[in-house]
Amino acid sequence: MSRHNILVLPGDGIGPEVAREAEKVLAALSSEGFGEFEIERGLVGGAAFDGEGAPVSDATVRLAGAADAVLFGAVGGPRWDGVPYDKRPEAGLLRLRQDLGLFANLRPALCYPALAEASSLKREVVDGLDLLIVRELTGGVYFGEPKEIVTLESGERRAVDTQLYTESEIERIARVAFDLARKRRGHVASAEKRNVMKTGVLWNQTVARVHRDEFADVALEHVLADNCAMQLVRRPKQYDVIVTDNLFGDILSDVAAQLTGSLGMLPSASLGAVDPATGRRRSLYEPVHGSAPDIAGQGLANPLAMIGSLAMALRYSLDLPDAADRLDRAVSSVLAEGLRTRDIAAPGANAVGTAEMGDAVVRAFRAG
Repeated sequence: MSRHNILVLPGDGIGPEVAREAEKVLAALSSEGFGEFEIERGLVGGAAFDGEGAPVSDATVRLAGAADAVLFGAVGGPRWDGVPYDKRPEAGLLRLRQDLGLFANLRPALCYPALAEASSLKREVVDGLDLLIVRELTGGVYFGEPKEIVTLESGERRAVDTQLYTESEIERIARVAFDLARKRRGHVASAEKRNVMKTGVLWNQTVARVHRDEFADVALEHVLADNCAMQLVRRPKQYDVIVTDNLFGDILSDVAAQLTGSLGMLPSASLGAVDPATGRRRSLYEPVHGSAPDIAGQGLANPLAMIGSLAMALRYSLDLPDAADRLDRAVSSVLAEGLRTRDIAAPGANAVGTAEMGDAVVRAFRAG
């Protein structure tokens, strides 16, 4: 039986609650014969700042680098608003992404038929939606230098953030997008702002070259990022795979998330390059929803995004596609039965809690 080392980093807010439900599923996977899962746990975010003095420790980063997959809950909350900028909870996630070389963020936006009414858009616009946003994750304005606030001679303060990309950074994220599109519906939309940004010009030219030289069998269109945002709420099903930079990917993936009815439904994967010696790529899987401190500790959080993130880990890191398919079917089955957490329940409808939803998914998974 195969063995898999999983590092669980629950983090802050609702992170520990949804991570517990993912661990229930891991136990079910083991009992159903999909392998042995050795779970290690660590601190990240505000919890790590409180316990270890930093948003992520060197030891935890080493554990993450050695794991077959990292399951990450959420970080942040008002409790840590006053900590120094470099110690803020979110810095722990940024360090993990950067130190592990997790340059490709995959954010699927799926609208289950049972949840089409939960979207703020009309059913016919979102029913059957299945798109994937591929976001470059370790470059761009979030990491470019200089990044500073300075006081000018006049006494006025000036802030600077630097948008920076190299051809090699753009090439590698483009290859991920084209390769994934080959396994889906064969269409990539590349989103940038070439009309006003030099990085957009380089992005456009580089993606076009990679397409021409390596992926001519995949359809490619170029779209300005602001128009892409508009098209996502106008006619989202026109898209298959969208590839874009760090800043625009952050924004567009949240737009796409709302199409599905709730951030609580959406998983994500962050992947590094394949190690040629081992064939393994470093990876981190996390729900999109954040720490939701307003409902933390109340058992109200939707665990399906965390469970969906585990399904992505099974698919992309653990080479267990059959288990991933079965878990996806279990989630769909539970939703078709009418179970809802508060974020996706109709007004006035009874809603189940975090543990009840996790238990239902486990039962459906065991039933096959």
